[in-house]
Amino acid sequence: MGGLEKKKYERGAATNYITRNKARKKLQLSLADFRRLCILKGVYPHEPKHKKKVNKGSTAPRTFYLMKDIKFLLHEPIVNKFRDYKVFVRKLRKAFGKAEWNTVDRLKDNKPVYKLDHIVKERYPTFIDALRDLDDALSMCFLFATFPRTGKCHVQTIQLCRRLSVEFMNFVIASRLLRKVFLSIKGVYYQAEILGQLITWIVPYTFAHDHPTDVDYRVMATFTEFFTTLLGFVNFRLYQTLNLLYPPKLEDKPEEKELTKDDEEIYAMESESYVEKLAALGASLARTVSSNEDEDDPDEFPQEGENAELIGERQKEQQLLEKQKKLFEGLKFFLNREVPRESLAFVIRCFGGMVSWDKSLCISANYPVTDETITHQIVDRPSLGQQFVNRYYIQPQWVFDSVNCKRLLPVEDYFQGVTLPPHLSPFVEEKDGDYVPPEKLKLLAIQRGENMYENESESEEEDEKESDEKDEDETEDEGDDDMDETEKEDEERLKNMEAQKVKSKKLNVKVTTGTVKMENKAQASEREKAEEKRLAIMMMKKREKYLYKKIMFGKRRKVRETNKLAAKRKVHDDMVKAEKKKSKKIKSQ
Repeated sequence: MGGLEKKKYERGAATNYITRNKARKKLQLSLADFRRLCILKGVYPHEPKHKKKVNKGSTAPRTFYLMKDIKFLLHEPIVNKFRDYKVFVRKLRKAFGKAEWNTVDRLKDNKPVYKLDHIVKERYPTFIDALRDLDDALSMCFLFATFPRTGKCHVQTIQLCRRLSVEFMNFVIASRLLRKVFLSIKGVYYQAEILGQLITWIVPYTFAHDHPTDVDYRVMATFTEFFTTLLGFVNFRLYQTLNLLYPPKLEDKPEEKELTKDDEEIYAMESESYVEKLAALGASLARTVSSNEDEDDPDEFPQEGENAELIGERQKEQQLLEKQKKLFEGLKFFLNREVPRESLAFVIRCFGGMVSWDKSLCISANYPVTDETITHQIVDRPSLGQQFVNRYYIQPQWVFDSVNCKRLLPVEDYFQGVTLPPHLSPFVEEKDGDYVPPEKLKLLAIQRGENMYENESESEEEDEKESDEKDEDETEDEGDDDMDETEKEDEERLKNMEAQKVKSKKLNVKVTTGTVKMENKAQASEREKAEEKRLAIMMMKKREKYLYKKIMFGKRRKVRETNKLAAKRKVHDDMVKAEKKKSKKIKSQ
């Protein structure tokens, strides 16, 4: 038979992939520029299913890209800018070597610059797509905003990240879209709901930063370059939805200005004071159109197939959400110097509260510590010198726990110097059969409106009574041990004699009429179901039976883990009770 001879590795998977070196040569770029281009365009390496076929029989470790992605990169205009920049660097080096300073200045003025606007529009066709991918952008920008101004990354990048992150925080405050907060070892996790999309990001703590040596900051800087462009677009669009001015401007309220120009000049330069005021998160933003607070609720028209119950549930959820947005309304907070100012000011203002701090700590303080209308002062030290009677002195955790619980928690557990309850993560949702800690059960009960403090006092009284009864039993047992040995011997003799008498007696057997036993229908139906289940398992195919056994094994393992955690918690509670009892005895003595 005639025809073309089929050659190996010229069709199929071998032609769908290309190695990194070949792709780099095809694009005529250095490795650093190729890596940068791939990050900006969102092109990532792929692991082929049959690596040996793609690698043309070789087993050498190589990085593969899809051929269609590399062809897509060939038409990218940024590639030409990369080449122009390489020429610019070569000319600049040459001019420096020849000491031609006029040429150096001219070249610097005509430095090639590229924009990423078209890439943002290309990767995110709709605004909702951009919001879905905003988590990483926010986390990276908040991280870069905390960097010290060293040679690891450009100062302009740090300033840009700080500006964009402050703008986003001010938007969340103005729209009151924050939903959850969690303090972890890594930093503070926040979750906001924007246009129906849940956006979660992490903000690192403001500690002294030490650059690790095993991190490639060039790769991070490339990601940040794209993320700052994306966040700039998103911020502009979000500010438009609330009729806020962009770039953001503060509301002019002369009656509320308590800081004089002298105080502002002491804190910051005139050129920087406005930026610092915006970053302080203490003032409201100016709007293009004045907002009417007493707006009528929009009419709701039920869709086809919707029940009245679903509509009622939705309305209840909306009411709870509106109530949560006004959680701290009417409350005035004052932050001490030792507490994290930015995170607390952000959270309190997101839920309608008023907040201030010492004017030497930060600019834009709204009222001093001597203000008698302050309801809560947040402190994180064991004692204070001067205290006011008409306010609560609480620890910072109360604010975050109240936000996660969606209602104001009792302040008794968060007083100054009190051992705090555990800070539970709001991102963990327990399913059926999972272990739920008692603190979570307590918070759920508070959400339902139950008074847990009365229940706790009753349970403590019961525990005390039980412990007293146990002590009495122990004392009785000690008294019984002191019985004479002769009495014990006499009792044993009497018991043996009674046993012999019973054996000697004959059994009286009587015939009685039978009684009808009523069968328990519930138990009978359960037995039938169990039998049906057993027969169904027997009739399963081998593969189905294997899957069923795997599922049941997973369930049993889950139950074991839950029981293990419950046992651990019981041991811990017993130890705490024993310590309390011991301390009470010592006090009574």
